[in-house]
Amino acid sequence: MASCAVPKARILVVDDDAKTVASVRLYLEHAGYQVDTAADGRAALERARAEPAPDLVVLDRMLPHLDGLAVCRLVRGESGIPVILLTARASEADRLEGLDLGADDYVSKPFSPRELVARVRAVLRRTLPEGVETLAVGALAIDTARREVAVGPHRVELTPREFAILAALARAPGRVFSREALRERAFGAGSEALDRTVDAHMVKLRRKLAAAGSGPDAPLVETVFGVGYRLAAPGGDRA
Repeated sequence: MASCAVPKARILVVDDDAKTVASVRLYLEHAGYQVDTAADGRAALERARAEPAPDLVVLDRMLPHLDGLAVCRLVRGESGIPVILLTARASEADRLEGLDLGADDYVSKPFSPRELVARVRAVLRRTLPEGVETLAVGALAIDTARREVAVGPHRVELTPREFAILAALARAPGRVFSREALRERAFGAGSEALDRTVDAHMVKLRRKLAAAGSGPDAPLVETVFGVGYRLAAPGGDRA
């Protein structure tokens, strides 16, 4: 089991139930991960902001001092650390609220620790680099090993989902990707994320790219109405 895990990935587990934390920690450590823990929202923020930062946060929705949704919103507003939310609330509205705040996955209580480990592994596969690859489209440069994005001299800070979407577009400039295809790259196959969630990420991605630079070589994400999105190649026709 340990051979399947991302080596030395650091997981922050946040829950005020000591038995849940102990069980999750046991399974994650057996799978080869480093594990840190916190029992309330304030402590979770402190650990997420510390160095070295966690590679992923497993976060209970109901926490003392600061609830999990607030922690998720703050963590994702400050960094690209992926978040898996744990919750006893299983309604579609609750799941969508967490996903819209930036959570990468949603696990309902009670849950199997083995399933949670599988979810952790799947999210890390999407968010941690697997090999060195440099993508360049005009002034846009993407270093997949370091997960760094720049437009000319200006660095662009992206969330893991925004990075996954942009990297997919940059690997095939000019190709039109459907929302479903981009949703699978950003959220994983079988995700319950909606098309409007992909659109919301695209709005933020475009805003960040526009703020980083303009000009004929600047990246432009185009909407192909009724189909999806594409990254316009420099010098090509732009809608």
